[in-house]
Amino acid sequence: MGIRDAMPLLARHEGVWDGTYVHYNAAGEKIDAHRSRLLCRIDDDARNPYHQTNFYSWADGRTEVRDFPAEYRDSRIWWNNDLITGWAAEVALDDKKRTLMLYWQRTGTPDLYLYEMIQLSDDGAHRCRTWHSIRGGMIETRTAIEERLVTRDWRTYEGESTVRVD
Repeated sequence: MGIRDAMPLLARHEGVWDGTYVHYNAAGEKIDAHRSRLLCRIDDDARNPYHQTNFYSWADGRTEVRDFPAEYRDSRIWWNNDLITGWAAEVALDDKKRTLMLYWQRTGTPDLYLYEMIQLSDDGAHRCRTWHSIRGGMIETRTAIEERLVTRDWRTYEGESTVRVD
């Protein structure tokens, strides 16, 4: 069984997503915001059947690219790279089939971990994501992400590294 069959909700996330990340500190004060383009790729035959590349752009001209290849096993995708270690799974209790849950730690920072919830709209064209970053049992930051699907055909965007900042 391939990842598309094993994780049909994850398969609905395949494509190119444009969005906005807004980060808040523990007091609820906005500390950062930036635009994003995410390439979410699925290839059942690959060593890493899920592969996500994030392109970030800030209004001041800064850019950053982060790459997240993932393995599939035990009904989850798993990351273990220079940036993060963790997993993502479909939430079986969600009978609407809208919710993915992620857990990860930044590599080299074992006292900081993050939980993320991703909600996909019923039409598959929008999603919202929330992160809770926790250090020493206390909330450190919250992140709110809103995204819209640009295209399911991520191959047409392969290698494109810029996101328009309005």
